[in-house]
Amino acid sequence: MHKFLENASQFIDYLRGKDNILFLTTSNRYEEHTDDIPKSTQFAYAVRGILSEKDITIIDVPKLSIYTCEGNISAKRGNRCGLKEASLKDKERNPTGHHRCWASINHDDDELDKITRVLFESNVVVFFVSMRWGQTNSIYERLFERLSWIENRTSTLGEERIPQIANCEAGIVLFGHNWRGSDVLETQKQNYRWFGFQVPEALSFNWQYTDDEEQESAESYTAARNEFDGLLKIIE
Repeated sequence: MHKFLENASQFIDYLRGKDNILFLTTSNRYEEHTDDIPKSTQFAYAVRGILSEKDITIIDVPKLSIYTCEGNISAKRGNRCGLKEASLKDKERNPTGHHRCWASINHDDDELDKITRVLFESNVVVFFVSMRWGQTNSIYERLFERLSWIENRTSTLGEERIPQIANCEAGIVLFGHNWRGSDVLETQKQNYRWFGFQVPEALSFNWQYTDDEEQESAESYTAARNEFDGLLKIIE
């Protein structure tokens, strides 16, 4: 069996036993190219279609206004990320009281809370991520850095783990073309452990078209898309 089909099958089967699932898609395209859906996003929607009986929420992160992390972990005044003073006072945006991010306070139109409100009600969260230049894409990086206060309030501030995070499972579906997919996969899984998530193996996998890191021909990118489309049809 093709490795992608094997991993995707295990991923889907694992989710059959779960509820309150959150999918966060992070790849993007030019908004007027409506027929061009990123592979990772397409896979997320395909899985939700297959598991139509499940409660799966999909949030397309590129469509939200999420400001850049302000670097409060290494500020001149010391590590100020996730302090109680950084808690959003708006009960509608922060119903649990756990959302503590200075950037959310400093920007009224910041929409990170649209993710955390759902995250704190979820039993499972899966990030769907494309790779660019041997690393996760910039949209995912922006989002994950903005969530640093989840980890920092425990590791540095010495507070108890947020219960909703401790009881939530996390995974990543990573799609790349030719370089470092397995390395990046393991890095992100370790990040989730540090955040306090449970990280079952079945919730994470990487698909990479080729292991030849020098393969950058236009033909190879077309072939990768065709291969993915064929594999997705088998799954659906």
